[in-house]
Amino acid sequence: MPDNSKSRKMKQYEYDVIIIGGSYAGLAAGMALGRALRKVLIIDNGDPCNKQTPYSHNFLTNDGKTPKEIARLARQQVQMYGSVAFLDALAVASEKTGTGFQVQVQTGAIFTAGKLIFATGVKDVMPDIPGFSECWGISALHCPYCHGYEVRHQKTGILANGDTGYAFSSLISNWTNDLTLYTNGKSTLSCQQTEKLVKHRINIVEDEIGRLEHNDGNLQNICFKDGSKAPVTALYAHLPFVQHSAMPRSLGCEFTDEGYIKTDVAQRTTVQGVYACGDNASRMRTIANAVSMGTTTGLMVNRELIEEQF
Repeated sequence: MPDNSKSRKMKQYEYDVIIIGGSYAGLAAGMALGRALRKVLIIDNGDPCNKQTPYSHNFLTNDGKTPKEIARLARQQVQMYGSVAFLDALAVASEKTGTGFQVQVQTGAIFTAGKLIFATGVKDVMPDIPGFSECWGISALHCPYCHGYEVRHQKTGILANGDTGYAFSSLISNWTNDLTLYTNGKSTLSCQQTEKLVKHRINIVEDEIGRLEHNDGNLQNICFKDGSKAPVTALYAHLPFVQHSAMPRSLGCEFTDEGYIKTDVAQRTTVQGVYACGDNASRMRTIANAVSMGTTTGLMVNRELIEEQF
């Protein structure tokens, strides 16, 4: 007779898979698993990192839509698959139990599953510059591929220094010839880097920034501590970040030197049965990439379940 012990062991859990994070990566994983007839719980607290961004770009069929509109439509489509459930809550703890996992939400409720997917994203750490956080995602930008076309040929700044400032300047120069690098203090560029930027008519300003002057998040001026101002339409910055959730680390997942969850090509973390996708596991912070990673994750998780149960 066939040995169904593995199947019986998997069925003891409420869900085949719990997905923590219900934005683009989590929803894409949920759709793939729903179409594979898997019983899935998506837990999300509704606090995406791009909540201030007015429009999303570079995502085929959705170019120019708001991030909220894309997420709303995605959730509607995933909800069509009856085996996928949603819980609007904050997941606060998770632990490994035998061959599966349990997840606790802020209310104290606990849910169990055979597999766990983290699609929890990251949180940007704002610089100590008044006005910056209000502009972030609107006119203070992280990605020219997402937003550069909309501010093309306009007066643009870069908030960075050293190697990062040099690399960012060369990149952004593709979108505008009116470009200034604001180092917010003494430049740490090498002589060669400085000469190259000057050659390409990229200004370098070392004055310390006091605040950003804006109108509902739309930049007007960079105001320096000495009282002077510089008009600017867009300001690019590479910000440090922290993981939105501490649960991957508490479970023992390893991280890259940059701070992302370490995954393989199948989006598996270093903890058996735990997967990660989206911004928490990739520096390529676009909706299109998050959807791609989420879909891959859903396919790989389902394949692993089949292999365990067949």
